[in-house]
Amino acid sequence: MAARLPFSIMAKPIGPICNLNCEYCYYLSQEERYPHREDFRMAERTLTEYLRQFIAASPGPQVDFAWQGGEPTLMGLDFFRNVVALQAALLPPGWTCTNSIQTNGTLLDDEWCRFFRDQGFLVGISLDGPGDLHDRYRVDKGGRPTHDKVLRGLRLLQTHGVEHNVLCLVSQSNASHPLEVYRYFKALGITWLQFIPLVEHVGQGAVTERTVDAKAYGNFMVRIFDEWVRHDVGRIFIQIFEECLSVWAGRGANLCIHQETCGRGLALEHNGDVYACDHFVAPEYRRGNLHTIPLGEIAIVPEQVDFGLAKRDGLPEFCRQCEVRFMCNGGCPKDRVIRTPGGEPGLNYLCAGYRPFFRHVAPFMRRMADLWHRGLNPASITAEVRAADVAQYQRRQAVR
Repeated sequence: MAARLPFSIMAKPIGPICNLNCEYCYYLSQEERYPHREDFRMAERTLTEYLRQFIAASPGPQVDFAWQGGEPTLMGLDFFRNVVALQAALLPPGWTCTNSIQTNGTLLDDEWCRFFRDQGFLVGISLDGPGDLHDRYRVDKGGRPTHDKVLRGLRLLQTHGVEHNVLCLVSQSNASHPLEVYRYFKALGITWLQFIPLVEHVGQGAVTERTVDAKAYGNFMVRIFDEWVRHDVGRIFIQIFEECLSVWAGRGANLCIHQETCGRGLALEHNGDVYACDHFVAPEYRRGNLHTIPLGEIAIVPEQVDFGLAKRDGLPEFCRQCEVRFMCNGGCPKDRVIRTPGGEPGLNYLCAGYRPFFRHVAPFMRRMADLWHRGLNPASITAEVRAADVAQYQRRQAVR
């Protein structure tokens, strides 16, 4: 029986094909998985089946579509015009849908931006900070820098009033510049940010030189949090901070990384193949093809259910005893590649950064959650923290 349960799909209508050649991109190599296909473009038949089946498997009355790549704008604007036309035709009466798209922004122009605005698309831009930091790893096929082209695309989105956010990958390159990166985004007028740690595995717990040091990632987020809590609460929204507040307020995590189990975020390839997760696109994680098995059934095959439960059931005892487990839940399974101090396998590579970060924000999150439960604005914590800073400074001055 097909599922009619909340699950998400990361659709990749052009597979791994991209106009850039970012050094850390984990998806470009997926092109090798389909050597028999020269055309990675999603066919009309596959698109229609995807939209129809995902709507049919969704509880409604709102259905959320997410488009990624590779670089999805390589499909061309007519593809996405067709997407919204088909969605309108397939949605049941009274139902609505949303669309989000993650792009490198280099191909955007006025026509794209007018379409995104008129159709209510949420556009995520991949930008790793100021030019010297962004261009360290995000280059085009000729190895040339891309920052200026991305910035041009971002400015076009802003000019046309398109809802947008920024995804910043935290790597070895920019991890030592937290406030420079954060203030750069503030100066650009960005109000919603994701800071995603780069972890590239090369086997037996080893990582690449591009990978962010776990402690450096924790410090990166602590430094940004300390500025944010003093100046920007309620003005700038940062994904991991929002997740923390949701958990501390008793509403649970929204992001699969911090939930106790996973397995409800599938990845759809251009040809209809469905995989367990965007980070687990490999033959052993292929769950089927929507042309032979409906999406609603693929979402609940035993292998996928077990995959999701393994996140909880495979948690090392070291993690089970951790005081911030309720927030972390071991993080993403893809990063559970090192051993605990006691030698247990399955510890998250980022643990040495997660633990100090979650400990650091705990008193602030408890206070914001308390304000929220009392019907008050959590953003009032900014005045409280700044007043406490002044009082502490005055005490220090008094003892000199």
